[in-house]
Order: sequence, then structure tokens, then C-alpha cells
Amino acid sequence: MKTLLKINMLDFLNPVLNRHPERVKANVELYTWQTCPYCIRAKILLWWKGVNFTEYKIDGDEAARAKMAERANGRRSVPQIFINNQHIGGCDDLYQLDTQSQLDPLLAQAAI
Repeated sequence: MKTLLKINMLDFLNPVLNRHPERVKANVELYTWQTCPYCIRAKILLWWKGVNFTEYKIDGDEAARAKMAERANGRRSVPQIFINNQHIGGCDDLYQLDTQSQLDPLLAQAAI
């Protein structure tokens, strides 16, 4: 009788990379442009932390951009990031939260 070992690569890599997707309970939303380097950078940080997020690609969609600006207190630059419907800001704001050890606690909070 053969025993097959199934390995999910993320199950192996997550502890090695210190990623803990099981700790992420927050609802994370990003408004992005496809080729925006700051959008890509923000998504990389969230991926690194094991975050599943909803991405709204608003390239050329003025109605979607207006909705984003309304939610983001008038800010029209991308990315605009929301955690549990709370406006976080852009890429630099996201990285600042991470540097100040404030991002992980936000991500651990379940959406209400």
C-alpha cells in the first residue's frame, strides 16, 4: 500500500516566512490602478502578511474613482486602502502602520 504525502506549499512556507494568514480576520479593500507601483507595493505587503483582500481596479472608471474618493475623504490618489471599512490611506500609510507595529492588530480584528 502506497502512502501519498500531500504538501501545500503555503503550509510549508508560511511558518518559514513568518506569515500567519489564520490570524487575519479583517475585511481589507484596495482601490488600485493596474500599473501603479505604489499599488503593487501595498499588495505585496498584504500578500506577505497572508491577507486575502478585495481589489477594485479603477483604471479609467471615473464612477469607481468617484466612489473611492467619497469613501477616502476626497483623496483621489491610488492606492486607497480600507480595513474593516476604516480608511487607512495609501501605500505609505500602510507601511507606516506596519513599521509602528499597528498593522497586525488591525488585521487581526474581525469585521463587524
